[in-house]
Amino acid sequence: MNLPNKITVSRILLIPLFMIIMIVPFSWGEISLLGTTMPVTHFVGALIYIFASVTDWVDGYLARKHNLVTNLGKFLDPLADKLLVSSALIVLVELGYAPAWIVIIIISREFAVTGLRLLLAGGGEVVAAKMPGKIKMWAQTVAISALLLHNIIFEAFSIPFADIALWVAMIFTIWSGWDYFAKNMQVFRNSK
Repeated sequence: MNLPNKITVSRILLIPLFMIIMIVPFSWGEISLLGTTMPVTHFVGALIYIFASVTDWVDGYLARKHNLVTNLGKFLDPLADKLLVSSALIVLVELGYAPAWIVIIIISREFAVTGLRLLLAGGGEVVAAKMPGKIKMWAQTVAISALLLHNIIFEAFSIPFADIALWVAMIFTIWSGWDYFAKNMQVFRNSK
């Protein structure tokens, strides 16, 4: 397994740590930072999530720069993204910071695209992530990070940035899902 794929696997392995920190009721106190107060566990969980999200860029950059792009990486990288995003969104619903219906839309798109990706892989087609999917991933990362950090900075100005970012992420999620299906259904039909 090459280095970019190891980084991708490390992203998957950070998910249980993130979830434990966010959900187990540790009493580590609170932190006041840049206009908002939050439990220390939420701050630590957000840092873990952000670090894991940054590895998405790092593994892709290394794979392209050193010509280490593999079919395993093309499959694992979007899977790791979906697992990380889904777990974070479910935690946010559990904590009451994200509406369940938006999370259901986002996770449903992720499952649908993964299902089509598996069908295409069964026909010998491995489809790498395209630009709409990458924009969607970063929109989700910004929204989830802002929610995990209790709307840090913007809370001091009463700007609901985290909520707006979640709506933007949902819109990009729907758009990128539509784009993925529109471009890959023909490939799927031809592979039958």
